[in-house]
Amino acid sequence: MHKDTAWGMDWALPLTRAYAAYFLAACILNFQRALALFVITCLVIFALVLPFLKNLLGKKLTRGLKPFENSRLKLWMKWVFAGASLVGLILWLALDTAQRPEQLISFAGICMFILILFACSKHHSAVSWRAVFWGLGLQFVFGILVIRTDLGYNAFKWLGEQVQIFLNYTVAGSSFVFGDMLVKDVFAFQALPIIIFFGCVMSILYYLGLVQWVVQKVAWFLQITMGTTATETLAVAGNIFVGMTEAPLLIRPYLADMTLSEIHAVMTGGFATISGTVLGAFISFGVDASSLISASVMAAPCALALSKLAYPEVEESKFKSEEGVKLPRGKERNVLEAASNGATDAIGLAANVAANLVAFLAVLAFINAALSWLGELVDIQGLTFQALSFTQVICSYILRPMVFMMGVEWTDCPMVAELVGIKFFTNEFVAYQQLSQYKNKRLSGVEEWIEGEKQWISVRAEIITTFSLCGFANLSSIGITLGGLTSIVPHRKSDLSKVVVRALFTGACVSLISACVAGILYVPRGAEADCVSFLNTSFTNRTYETYVCCRGLFQSTSLNGTNPPSFSGPWEDKEFSAMALSNCCGFYNNTICA
Repeated sequence: MHKDTAWGMDWALPLTRAYAAYFLAACILNFQRALALFVITCLVIFALVLPFLKNLLGKKLTRGLKPFENSRLKLWMKWVFAGASLVGLILWLALDTAQRPEQLISFAGICMFILILFACSKHHSAVSWRAVFWGLGLQFVFGILVIRTDLGYNAFKWLGEQVQIFLNYTVAGSSFVFGDMLVKDVFAFQALPIIIFFGCVMSILYYLGLVQWVVQKVAWFLQITMGTTATETLAVAGNIFVGMTEAPLLIRPYLADMTLSEIHAVMTGGFATISGTVLGAFISFGVDASSLISASVMAAPCALALSKLAYPEVEESKFKSEEGVKLPRGKERNVLEAASNGATDAIGLAANVAANLVAFLAVLAFINAALSWLGELVDIQGLTFQALSFTQVICSYILRPMVFMMGVEWTDCPMVAELVGIKFFTNEFVAYQQLSQYKNKRLSGVEEWIEGEKQWISVRAEIITTFSLCGFANLSSIGITLGGLTSIVPHRKSDLSKVVVRALFTGACVSLISACVAGILYVPRGAEADCVSFLNTSFTNRTYETYVCCRGLFQSTSLNGTNPPSFSGPWEDKEFSAMALSNCCGFYNNTICA
């Protein structure tokens, strides 16, 4: 045995024993506190044991599956599985939507988007329905796991909380460089350093090979289920973690020989997902972390499915082998170099985000001021870009029915449609920032309607909107995608230009279908507020709970001329009802308070 190898093994066993003792002590003392350590340890053990299980059981599983290689039996099994899935879906929809029929609108929305994409398909007769239904099925099953099951919901909620805690470590670096005052009060010093920090971490994980390992496992699973080729599957799986310009680098040696359908799939995956780097920025806005993470993961199978619907494969691919393609390790020589390169590369992305926000918001403010000035010259007040713009007209009228089909209540549709339009015509950063403002208004107890104008959207609409905005499908991304891919394969510039617009709209539909799935599966979680007990206490601040409870009290109160107001429902015969009404009237305007 080599001397270095023997020395390494001599150290490995004591270190393993020491860690095992530490791990057991941490779990015994406080398992809840050690939950993150437990999850990380289980993932590492799984990664180490998987190759041994593959070598041990791989041949046995292959022999056991040999009878299914018979073409007739294989076809029969496919039809049985398809029939069982269809019956299961019908029964599930019938039983689950009995109490919440509005969920059927979201299901109709999925059917609508699929029909639109099929009508616009490049080759109708060549559509791989296996890829389409498997992709949508995987997305739906994953949605059930994350949104409906307590285990999946709590797991992703916990994961989102851990990501938020992890991203908060950015404050240590940004406070040292910029000072506490700027970090607390200035957006640029809150959100943009997160991009640099996350870029640094992703570079380290890529250097260690962890990103490549996870991407290859996800790609392998999608490939064997959906029947897509190795290269396109790998790029789409990579988009869960990296951006639309970085993911193609995973398959850089193969891009020159890929078919147009495969290139379309690569582009669609980029438009349909967000990178791990900007994920941190969106979370810093106050957007729900678990919804963002699950939306990005759910988008991967759906992107492959809709890509094969919009641009089916009609050429002979060179990458049909199920063995996949090899991913290289990072070129850096050590972890420190990887960290430094990741932070340096992220500076460009952070600067790009800042420049876009500054430019778009400044131009918008200038146009607003100019339109307002022109309107005042002819006695027209309140003339702004938001009130007049072409984008706003499209969002408020053309996109409103589409948003309604996603499962959004009609009263929330204008605001959600505006956000979807902002995302497509401007970018997702501005849209998520606007969504966070609506969310903050709701949580701070602002009245839902002020002078006939809606101030915020419902929790259900927030979740659906979060899913619908989760992707890079906007007009400016066309240039980013073409620029990135053309730099890799400049001789295929004409091919890239042929499919990029179709891929953009397909990627946008992926996000909208993810929103429909969220609309089908979303149910309110947590117990309803005990308003009687809540309003019996002395509250001094407006919150969402305050607004909900006061609104319920207003609806349960009736005036009888000069007599004291009478109360019904849970407020009847309660001594403190009049005092609670007085407190609510101090916060909100209502006819009862007059």
